[in-house]
Amino acid sequence: MPDAESLPEASLEIVPADGDRQTRAIDQSPFLIGRGAEEGNHLALNDKRVSRRSAALVYLGGEFRVEDRGQRQGVFVNGEKFESRVLRDGDVITLGAADTVQLIFHAVAQVSETLPDLLSRFEGAASLEAGTRDLRQLSLLLEATALLQSRMPLREVLGAMVDRAVEITEADRGLLLEAGPGGELRPLLARQQGGVNLPVDSISPSQTAIHDALERQSGVIEDDLSQAATALGGAMSVVLQQLCTVVAIPLFSVTQLSAGEMSMVATRQLLGVLYLDSRRPAAFSHLQRKILDAMAMEAASVLDNARLVQRERERRRMEQELAIARDIQQALLPKTFQRFPHFEVTGVNRPCLAVGGDYFDLMDLEAGRGAFLIADVCGKGLGAALLTTMLQGAFSAMTLGQAPAPVFDHINRFIATRSEMRRYATMFFGMLDLDGRLDFINAGHLQPLLLRQGRAVPWECEGCLPVGLMEDADFKTETARLGPGDTLVLVTDGITEAVNREEEMFGADRLLQAAEQHAGGSLAELQSGILAAVDDFSRGAYQADDITLLIIRYTGCPV
Repeated sequence: MPDAESLPEASLEIVPADGDRQTRAIDQSPFLIGRGAEEGNHLALNDKRVSRRSAALVYLGGEFRVEDRGQRQGVFVNGEKFESRVLRDGDVITLGAADTVQLIFHAVAQVSETLPDLLSRFEGAASLEAGTRDLRQLSLLLEATALLQSRMPLREVLGAMVDRAVEITEADRGLLLEAGPGGELRPLLARQQGGVNLPVDSISPSQTAIHDALERQSGVIEDDLSQAATALGGAMSVVLQQLCTVVAIPLFSVTQLSAGEMSMVATRQLLGVLYLDSRRPAAFSHLQRKILDAMAMEAASVLDNARLVQRERERRRMEQELAIARDIQQALLPKTFQRFPHFEVTGVNRPCLAVGGDYFDLMDLEAGRGAFLIADVCGKGLGAALLTTMLQGAFSAMTLGQAPAPVFDHINRFIATRSEMRRYATMFFGMLDLDGRLDFINAGHLQPLLLRQGRAVPWECEGCLPVGLMEDADFKTETARLGPGDTLVLVTDGITEAVNREEEMFGADRLLQAAEQHAGGSLAELQSGILAAVDDFSRGAYQADDITLLIIRYTGCPV
């Protein structure tokens, strides 16, 4: 096998289902891919759906091949399953399920090509009548390509590209239009012959030409409109500006997307339009048209990369803001679980995203009373997290001696009358006295489990509507009594609705069994046992909801 020095430059772009893209150079043959590094994998992936020994890239006979080395459900290239396949630049490798990590193979192209090489790429170039002129235009293409791949500021790069397009076509002026988020075109920069900047609003491009180019999804190149038999020749903007030559080339990015386990589809996204015009007729050779197409492809690549860079900056900014939000949300959760005089408590919160819609809280009330709360806001992410923060602040009023039912009524009206919030929350709130009296409100939340004398049973208690669902909801405080050793297990539906790879739910029965199995242990052991049962059941399957657990054990009235 070749050593690293004899391998051509190639790399894998790693696109996980969630997380940052990364690039890894292929510096070994065979280049081993799998889950974890313990199997000697050169690319170790942290995805439980990827087998420990998954695939390998092998360089042989001047080509890279991908080989299936034991991946469950197989290895796919561009959606087709293969045991072994030669790779081409841009091929998408998927390991097993369609929604796992994607590996995009990149073969590094040669830095430059000779003019004969370029000539051979264009049909009919060997029979040029004006060879010197066409060689000059090919040279302009090389210059434009080099500029587009340079590290110059984006505006300068694109301006230089428009300048060379103007020179190649001998047009009077050129305009680069950029597509906005809704597909609308807006002028980005304008140039005239000699590399002179123009105000972008000084050019009124032919909308007919642009419309035709977008409808065809290919360039419109008219070098003598006086002879054109199309509607473009009579278009008002063409007639008023006395245009004889018009060029409109749409710039598209092409993305390969999965259309199922066995196929890939290409999607085209409009990035902009390159527009050129002149009051003089032209006579574009076949080569000139090819050069314009090649320049348009390079310009599309630059615009696409610039768009990706901007999205990456936005993504990083959002990640920073989410990290701040996550830190704030986690800071609002109880830091330690102090032992109250008459009960012990523990809890855990696992958001499925950076921030979540679950939370729990503890409050030390007057006269030795303690209060606890668990809540689950509908939805996930930042919107749900904002509402949990608001709820947590509002319910802190309980420490001021407020009765729970009026507080629930007030918060419910506040949320329900603001329809733009479109959120509600299920909650269980309890106040536990020294003598074991428990005053509680169950606002649409899952029924707690009661652990008593080593047995676990669902604790049947009357419930109310969720907070924020209906403006006229009525919240009533119920009362129960706990004995020494009685334990309440409160969860959000992220536990009962946790799924495994077969999409079965964990369910209330498995929760009850796990709680009863560890009922005789400490609260820490009980919590760990329940979480372990959920993790063993799900076996790494993706979870679509937050997981929150709160456990209260009444220890009896202190002497």
